[in-house]
Amino acid sequence: MHIAILTFEGYNELDSLIALGILNRVKRPDWRVSLAAPSDTVTSMNGVVVHAQASLEEASRADAVIVGSGMRTREVVADAALLGRLRLDPARQLIGAQCSGTLLLAKLGVLEGVPACTDLITKPWVQEAGVEVLNQPFFARGNVATAGGCLASQYLAAWVIARLAGLEAARDALHYVAPVGEKDDYVARAMGHVLPCLPSAEHSSEAALAAS
Repeated sequence: MHIAILTFEGYNELDSLIALGILNRVKRPDWRVSLAAPSDTVTSMNGVVVHAQASLEEASRADAVIVGSGMRTREVVADAALLGRLRLDPARQLIGAQCSGTLLLAKLGVLEGVPACTDLITKPWVQEAGVEVLNQPFFARGNVATAGGCLASQYLAAWVIARLAGLEAARDALHYVAPVGEKDDYVARAMGHVLPCLPSAEHSSEAALAAS
């Protein structure tokens, strides 16, 4: 199981690295989480250099892809050659995006007919691309999810884990990273955003468990 986090020049550390940390709480032999970039290294908006663990072509073959945001996303979506390296398909992949990463999904046509979440700065650009923007931190329909706000990366990570490894694994990952003394409330609030966006069978199972 390969989850790729698309990370471009000028990336936002809170998007790519928080998701990376939460997703890696799943400890399974077949579970791989990687930062996928267009070059060997990319530098964040605050000067943090990371080495790519996968290429964009590898990300296009991944089981799940999260598109991180950054200061240079508009340059990325204007680069036809760069976008041409991505072959994202919600029919065979889980696809999520954070903040300005939502703009990239809009430009790739992944969000056709699907409302989305993004940050307030990116909102008008996503709307110009013909996508309805929701005033909430997280939304998913089918295999496509988006999140708005840097700290909403927890919801994207939990959604991917819930879809690929189950609800218990998602709750466990969130519980691990939650602040001490707030863990139960933190997990409940986060899963409150994620559960309504899961396939109906999973959501119904969790609701029945909560009621028992």
